[in-house]
Amino acid sequence: MNRSRCGWCEGDALYEVYHDEEWGVPVYDDATLFEFLILETFQAGLSWITVLKKRESFRKAFDNFDYKKIALYQQPKIDELLQNAGIIRNKLKIKATISNAQAFMNIQEEFGSFSKYIWAFVDGQPIKNKFEDYKKAPANTPLSDTISKNLKKRGFKFVGSTVIYAHMQATGMVNDHEVTCFRYNEV
Repeated sequence: MNRSRCGWCEGDALYEVYHDEEWGVPVYDDATLFEFLILETFQAGLSWITVLKKRESFRKAFDNFDYKKIALYQQPKIDELLQNAGIIRNKLKIKATISNAQAFMNIQEEFGSFSKYIWAFVDGQPIKNKFEDYKKAPANTPLSDTISKNLKKRGFKFVGSTVIYAHMQATGMVNDHEVTCFRYNEV
């Protein structure tokens, strides 16, 4: 079946499956929100396809993104992760993952769930943009600036506005599918 997709994913089977099944679908589950937050953190400064290709290795290395376990990681685990060729071996990002897991649980404690906290920024409803060309979508917005600042104030690291906007796109807080994309009206 030949269907119109967003231009950014065309031509790469892994990208197309991710686009067709996950990207832009509203996520309200804390575990999945945490996974995307960590993957976006590691993506900072790199391409998303690099992270996507290593996603399964990340899952294995980081205990299936179990933030309760990650929050307890000590130096031996950090050393083990730094030797793992299957992931992006950036010491600062690995340490940020641990502190972000701790901050994530603090938000859960304060708001009942991370989902309630993050979705409150968009009143629980995805923002539906109308871009004809994915290249016209912004890298960040005043809203992603606000969320980024709030997360940093709460102890998160590697959560700049661009990382947060990518997280918003991935988890469906914003629908940035091209208007001609078959997924635009589905999500």
